[in-house]
Amino acid sequence: MALRPIITIENPILRQKAHKVQRFGPELGRLIDDMIETMRAAPGVGLAAPQVAVLQRVIVVEVPKDEENPEAGTLLYEMVNPEIVKASQELIEGEEGCLSIPGYVGEVPRHSMIVVRGQDRFGRPVRVRAHGFLARVFQHEIDHLDGILFIDRVTGPDKIRKVEPAAKPEGEAIETTVPPQATVAMPA
Repeated sequence: MALRPIITIENPILRQKAHKVQRFGPELGRLIDDMIETMRAAPGVGLAAPQVAVLQRVIVVEVPKDEENPEAGTLLYEMVNPEIVKASQELIEGEEGCLSIPGYVGEVPRHSMIVVRGQDRFGRPVRVRAHGFLARVFQHEIDHLDGILFIDRVTGPDKIRKVEPAAKPEGEAIETTVPPQATVAMPA
């Protein structure tokens, strides 16, 4: 496994539509393993292949089993060619950030429940019914596969805000500069 660089908003790859995976094998397995390691190191709860400059329809998601009890561990999902096949009508607005848009979060409306269908790393069918936070993460990552960023889903400029990174352990200094290319553009 290897850490891969996460590309940021100024890279045009993030706005391209990813290609359906046709070949399952060791190369795909390495990509998924690298994505998991990269997501965890970032740290994040989801990562799509376009975020590591690979235009393939692959996502990884890892969320707590129990948000109230961090000791309960996590649930890890690897999905190839994911598609949302069912979604609730109920939309819930919630805060999202993105490893490719560091320093910003936004309030994004998402379906409260979805059903996602795809394949595992070996090409076997996978189906996940997701509610709440898990549904939000899946929708966010699947959007990446279509060149859509969370900033495209906010309902207005007042729904995006700049955030400072959390303090590092032992009081180390933190660099908080955001490159000018990371300016957040609002949808029309």
